Amino acid sequence: MDDYLFRETLRECQTVEEKSTYIEILNYSDSAYNVCEEHALTDDEFENFLHQRGAFDPPKLKDGVKLQDGIRLIVQRDAKNSNTFAPLHISLKPDAYESMVRTWHLPFGAIESTSLVGPFFWCSHDQEENHLQIIFRKSDVRKKGKTRGWEIMLSYSYRTGITTGFVKGTSSSDIEDSLKQLIACRAEVGHPLLLPVIILSCDLSSKGDIRQRDARDWLRRLENVITLRNEIDEKEVYLDFDVDGINRDLVECHSRVLWKRPQAYQEIVKEFKEAMQKFVEYGPVEGHPKALRALHNRMLARLDFYRVKLTGMEHYIHTTLERLHIQRQALYNIMTQKESKLNLEIASQQRRLAHATKRDGTAMKTLSLLGAIFLPGTFMASIFSMTFFDFNVGPNYGDPSDSSGEGASVSNELWIYFVVTIPLTLLIVGSWWFMDRRREKKYADEDVEIEKGIDTMEKEILAIMRKKTINKATTWNSGGPSAVAAKRDRMIALKEPDHDTYEMN
Repeated sequence: MDDYLFRETLRECQTVEEKSTYIEILNYSDSAYNVCEEHALTDDEFENFLHQRGAFDPPKLKDGVKLQDGIRLIVQRDAKNSNTFAPLHISLKPDAYESMVRTWHLPFGAIESTSLVGPFFWCSHDQEENHLQIIFRKSDVRKKGKTRGWEIMLSYSYRTGITTGFVKGTSSSDIEDSLKQLIACRAEVGHPLLLPVIILSCDLSSKGDIRQRDARDWLRRLENVITLRNEIDEKEVYLDFDVDGINRDLVECHSRVLWKRPQAYQEIVKEFKEAMQKFVEYGPVEGHPKALRALHNRMLARLDFYRVKLTGMEHYIHTTLERLHIQRQALYNIMTQKESKLNLEIASQQRRLAHATKRDGTAMKTLSLLGAIFLPGTFMASIFSMTFFDFNVGPNYGDPSDSSGEGASVSNELWIYFVVTIPLTLLIVGSWWFMDRRREKKYADEDVEIEKGIDTMEKEILAIMRKKTINKATTWNSGGPSAVAAKRDRMIALKEPDHDTYEMN
């Protein structure tokens, strides 16, 4: 089944080109024969390197000298192709890749892990249990159009003590430094997990610790601007309270804290220990040279060190995430408060506008006033247009062309018109003026009540929101010495006259 899945997956894979080199480290019982070489590997020499032919043929040894251990790697460091770690992509020609896997007994499952993201470690024996197979890789999605990561697949032969494998990594990975450390530790390459432990050490270097410390410093700056916690220098204080900018910083700080989460690497360390145990069970360390046994114990101690370190980092990160959550909630409360104040101001303006509109409706009073002024005269004119007056104008009273009105007669009671019209007009105008003054006073009183109501409503809303907003005094200083002293003072002040004693808990 494994063979079938390997061939089918290989058939689906696309090929990208990367430059290949080789590293060959061989340790002999006579150090004069030791080999440590690193050179470019061309396509025409690929098969020769796999089978140790031609220029790679092992040297002839004198009697008593034998090969002890070694490592032979095909390396693609600083991989540049944008798809080099894309799913179902390999960086060797299919024939060369298959020949490498079959000749060196590398794990068939490595080609099925091309779509994995994050750290991944796997170790097992092959079907014949003559080789210990290892897959250790870490890849990520594209960043600026390029994939990132590294991978190694190794096979350790219990018969020869030689570790063979394939190593690839991009410039952002730690493969370059790991291979330098491997060459520096070439006397210890007899342990098949040496290179994986070196890569793990580089991946768990102090860079992660420094990144977490920087994130905590950034968090304290955010705590200062959001909840006024004063634990930073003045030069680190935010210059202004930009809600959008602070929210972006909270998100970025959160993403930095989540970088290389310890839980994933704790599982990796656990798998490493199981792989170490498999190596010991099949090829007991007691049967190996003393130096290899010492190296094995040091590697176990280093794995324990990483386990404890990751546990401490997990607690540290948990605290940072909780504090970030508190600051995010506080920021949301502040934003909600600002939005509420804005809505309150809009409501206040709407109320003022409504009353202004109501008062503006009285602008029609001008027309009403004009109507009130002319209405009495109009009314009286309609009355006097009756036969009460006789103006004697028209053809029935003289020459038809005569319009002078001579002969017209006016009743001696004309004064009645003025006596009635003028007081009536003055009465109407005076009544309107009196009613208008009362209305203006009423509107003024209503405006005062509206402003008082708006202020009261705003105070009530702000009081409610303050209860939901984190307060510096109750958040950061509660439970401290000052709080205990204040509690003691209050209890002494409330002490009864009979001088009862109080026990402070």
